[in-house]
Amino acid sequence: MATDVGGVTTDSATATVTDTAGATAAGSTTAVGATAATTAGVTVRNLHRSFNRSGGVLNGLDLDIAPGEFVALIGRSGSGKSTLLRALAGLDRDVEGYGRISVPRQVSVVFQDSRLLPWRRLLANVTFGLEGKDAAERGRRALTEVGLAGRERAWPGELSGGQQQRAALARSLVREPQLLLADEPFGALDALTRLQMHALLRKLCAVHKPAVLLVTHDVDEAIVLADRVILLDEGVVGTDVRVDLEERSQADPGFAALRRQLLDALGATGEHLGSDFIAPGTRRAS
Repeated sequence: MATDVGGVTTDSATATVTDTAGATAAGSTTAVGATAATTAGVTVRNLHRSFNRSGGVLNGLDLDIAPGEFVALIGRSGSGKSTLLRALAGLDRDVEGYGRISVPRQVSVVFQDSRLLPWRRLLANVTFGLEGKDAAERGRRALTEVGLAGRERAWPGELSGGQQQRAALARSLVREPQLLLADEPFGALDALTRLQMHALLRKLCAVHKPAVLLVTHDVDEAIVLADRVILLDEGVVGTDVRVDLEERSQADPGFAALRRQLLDALGATGEHLGSDFIAPGTRRAS
């Protein structure tokens, strides 16, 4: 498996991780039952993860993501969303657990922080770790795709927050990943920029067609972007809803009903949402 994390790629001969007594890091070969992934999708079976003896974060989780499918992951704080994402990325080296994880060979990760290297110019950030004589040209094309043509020599500190996240998307997608893992990538952006980034991400996914797992606290964001919305509850999949709307906006008659279904599943109402997820029309505090 090749995993791009902030522009750094690690490789492994197998795309399947099977744990017996602990998480296996990306770049290592497992001893029990490891087989190469045969598709660009994701399969997780009986996944357990724990950080201490008091209880597990993931408690026998099963999950399938088809090639090219966009899945949004919601749930209260501590429900295991980021833990699952890190397990799929091969980044949970210091946790206890077991289970079967099968992911594609090419995986990229986007975080809430763009994680651009401040001492490298924009094109150098996008192509960092990218091999091949055409790396620079591929980087320029990726920057053009995200609306940053002509900014190749800009320093990260010269960019707005939204532009930095555009660059982070370019860095991830220039590698043509089969799986894109996104951990609240728009959580720190203002409302207008978030809407612009939603449209951009849908456009990019339509072109590059990776499978996507998006972790978010924003129910509306999940509905607008995803083919399916999954709610984690006590470390397992509590709700799995397919988004079947003609129009991906609040103008669609089914939008409000689906939002209500998901908020009810979260144990929330419009009057009492708590602090773990986003109320419609509001922005999560950074």
